[in-house]
Amino acid sequence: MERKNFITSALIMTAAVASAKTLMPNTAKKLPKKPFFVKAGDDRFNEHVMFHGVNFNDIKVSTKDTDGQFCVYEYVGLEKVGPPLHVHLNQDEFFYITEGSFLFQVGDEREIMKAGDTVFLPRNIPHTWLQLTDKGKLIYLVQPAGKMEAFFSKMSSFKTIPTQEEVSKVFAAHELRLVGPPLTAD
Repeated sequence: MERKNFITSALIMTAAVASAKTLMPNTAKKLPKKPFFVKAGDDRFNEHVMFHGVNFNDIKVSTKDTDGQFCVYEYVGLEKVGPPLHVHLNQDEFFYITEGSFLFQVGDEREIMKAGDTVFLPRNIPHTWLQLTDKGKLIYLVQPAGKMEAFFSKMSSFKTIPTQEEVSKVFAAHELRLVGPPLTAD
């Protein structure tokens, strides 16, 4: 009787492993076959995406490069601005400040971060930041990439300042939730 249970268990486990392998995506085949280089000041696809019309938000590693596993951006701010308070429903973010200083808010906590500092922002926690210096630079990673490239593209496509309703709709369509206004310098 034990031999029969062993054989039955072995067959079930073999079937389960075989099924799992077919259900799991084989991302190794989809990833780039060779490395690439993106020079300072360049965007991965030579198409600068602008934040507020004057601040560069360049793709350095694209969603397409990683099959959606992550994406990396460089933000070069020329204004003392930042995004509204928001939540990423499915993504974590990592920021590395390379120039200037920024006020980050994560939940109810606020911290001034300067060049060389890092910030980790887990998903589902309201957060925002405000550039405090005349010029500021951030390198940030979003993981998984989700719909971030499409979000930034849509937000930069507005020819006039979008209404609160338009912004909320764009956020919702890209797995983000708008929960408050941007930080201010006062």
